[in-house]
Amino acid sequence: MPAAVDGPPRDESARRVVEAVWRMSSARIVGALARYTGDVDLAEEVAQEAVAQALVTWSRDGVPANPVGWLLTTARRRAIDGFRRRSALDERYALLAVPSADPSDDLPWDPDRIDDDVLALMFVACHPVLSPEARVALTLRAVGGLTSEEIARAFLVPVATVQARITRAKKTLGAARVPFALPPAEERRGRLGGVLSVLYVIFTEGSTATTGDSLLRPDLAYEAIRLARTLAALMPDEPEAHGLLALCELTAARFPARTGPDGEAVLLADQDRRRWDRSAIRRGLAALDRAAALGAAGLGPYGLQAAIAGCHAAAPSVPETDWEQIVLLYETLGRVAPSPVVELNRAVAVAMAQGPQQALAIVDDLVATDRLAGSHLLPGVRGELLGQLGRTAEARAELELAARLCRNARERAVLLRKAAALA
Repeated sequence: MPAAVDGPPRDESARRVVEAVWRMSSARIVGALARYTGDVDLAEEVAQEAVAQALVTWSRDGVPANPVGWLLTTARRRAIDGFRRRSALDERYALLAVPSADPSDDLPWDPDRIDDDVLALMFVACHPVLSPEARVALTLRAVGGLTSEEIARAFLVPVATVQARITRAKKTLGAARVPFALPPAEERRGRLGGVLSVLYVIFTEGSTATTGDSLLRPDLAYEAIRLARTLAALMPDEPEAHGLLALCELTAARFPARTGPDGEAVLLADQDRRRWDRSAIRRGLAALDRAAALGAAGLGPYGLQAAIAGCHAAAPSVPETDWEQIVLLYETLGRVAPSPVVELNRAVAVAMAQGPQQALAIVDDLVATDRLAGSHLLPGVRGELLGQLGRTAEARAELELAARLCRNARERAVLLRKAAALA
């Protein structure tokens, strides 16, 4: 009978290490390989092959002292083999085949360029030639290290759809001859907005799921926060990078109190604020201070939204919240980045600060211009305001309409509960 073994089996232990290394370092690995080969698609392919090899080799021989270096070296060799098989003896192959001047140095990346590699990978994954859906999928895959299955599960779409988006994205980048490189300095700031927008979409879907049976998708939200932290660290002088990070941290701080024991939605007024994550609030406020210090012209759109979240974080209760300040922040946000959703949120703040009648006028303007057609948000807010004004039948009709339009089961339940309370 074999001796008892302390701890998990060796192959299981190796699998956990591989998963941890990949989750923490996938962007560095793929970024370095993409710069090395000049091909993002090939970089991801050989990286995945190296991961598969690691599962076998590390189980048998143990985890190497430098796991990331092992993966990079193995992936580089797979790339060389691929070029050989395709007889692609061009300049790229010649470059790859040049041996290192130092035989002991087998790491195929320049440590001083790791940050640039990750940043370049973000900009490539969020390139303007790609559709918004493709940017999100490719960013989560190439930069976040998520599998197609994880992305599909997060957005409640078929795995085949995610795989098709990623495949099309890579083909589009290849057809457009998009180089793996940081955009020139003069273009970088102009394209930063696209990168921020992708991370914002990912976080927003994680913080309030548009469809499905769960109000939150924390794994997706926290992945967006991780990527936002990376971006802020790689571009420390960009105020909106810190503004987005602040917004994500301050919003996620409320996650522990936003759902009940059975996953039901808990409204802001009913949340136990003692459950809010104070560490996340401190991180968010620090990032907001950084954004304010860097923004010569004031806070940008993400910074302003973070400032609104900061007002909520600082308040001991809904009645004690500085709603007048929030109204002013929404008015500023409406001038900087106008949108019907901003106007709708301003209406909610106006209702708290000045009463439902003034807020209803804002909402009715949105109804008249049909700027949020098909969204459950507009009739949901309108129903609330009508209920506060005593127009019960109209309020119930609006809330029931909102419930019909809402695709998230948890939000729909809240709307129906409100409508039933007006019966």
